[in-house]
Amino acid sequence: MAHWFHRNPLKATAPVSFNFYGVAGSPAANKICNDLRTTRARLLEMFTDITCNPEIMKNATDAYFSLLQGFIASLDGTTQENKMRFIQNFKWTDTLQGNTPSAQQDAVFELVSMAFNVGLWYTKFASRLAGKENITEVEAKDVHRSLKVAAGIFKALKDVHIPRLITPAEKGRDLEPRVIDAYIIQSQAEAQEVTIARAIELKHNANLIASLAFETANFYQKAVKISARTVKAYCYHGQTLLAGDKCGEAIRSLQEAEKCYSRAEELCKEYRQTKGPGTTAKPSEQQFFLKLGGLIKNTLDKCQRENGFIYFHKVPVEPPLLELKASYGLVEPVAFELPPLSEQCTPQVYGTFDLTKGAKNDKAKPKEEEVKPVKEPDLKPQKDTGCIIS
Repeated sequence: MAHWFHRNPLKATAPVSFNFYGVAGSPAANKICNDLRTTRARLLEMFTDITCNPEIMKNATDAYFSLLQGFIASLDGTTQENKMRFIQNFKWTDTLQGNTPSAQQDAVFELVSMAFNVGLWYTKFASRLAGKENITEVEAKDVHRSLKVAAGIFKALKDVHIPRLITPAEKGRDLEPRVIDAYIIQSQAEAQEVTIARAIELKHNANLIASLAFETANFYQKAVKISARTVKAYCYHGQTLLAGDKCGEAIRSLQEAEKCYSRAEELCKEYRQTKGPGTTAKPSEQQFFLKLGGLIKNTLDKCQRENGFIYFHKVPVEPPLLELKASYGLVEPVAFELPPLSEQCTPQVYGTFDLTKGAKNDKAKPKEEEVKPVKEPDLKPQKDTGCIIS
């Protein structure tokens, strides 16, 4: 379970020293630079620390972003750009582009790149937690919330922060609209699957489950042509039709579920053959997927038996239209807001940064730091719990 989604690696970045000895003209200014370096290093460490939880991650994120905003927000009472925004070069890789980094001399680029990694961490935390054996209700809620937080981060980056970049993202890079849209959709849809799992566990009515599955399938179909969510929608819609004495339509709905299930199995095989992280994943062998196949078969058999003895309904040629609308249970992203500006970043301290003097180490032309891939912990999946997160 822990390996069969969220295959994309964390973004990697080059170390940043924030050594502006010639520019930082006061002890307070130097302390800001030192704290930027240490809080950035601390946050990067948390991405691969398996003991890190959402509270620790938020504290580490807030500590760095509260200081970084001192290089972005206007501190001199004018509408002009912060004079420190373009002083430091930042390098980051992209999740879909291997280890070839992008570089921009822009603190906003650093903000959106680091925040993107924070969003990725929340999806990976949710994945790891969902893969635990005997997951508790509290942990399931943490999975649900973590995915909503991730969606909120990606959405805020797209709507608020990425548009501020001077240099727009190239095609296929993480900050490109199509890519970040996919991350928003994926996070929302996976959070909604936790809702579906809960509805199934509590045996809510089939129409509600079918509606939620249909809404979730719509999320995924913005990026792919078919998914297990479509299968589930047809399956539970078939149960609803049978309960309404529409046996012929129920059979046709379940036949469509069976057809989609077979196609999903083919895609699972293709997934396993794809090179890259997560190769230990076996989607078609997951407990939830196998249970869904059994549910479709048993329900279809029941409908066909009852139609042969009781209803004698004609089975339609075309599958029913899934015009389902869930009245509740739909997931909305948790709004992401930057922390307040650090108390260290005052107009008085800001005034002691003097760009005309230039950093003393500029002439030395230090060797550019290599961007090394992030070594993520290789957590072996535990016993499959049947949780149906993507």
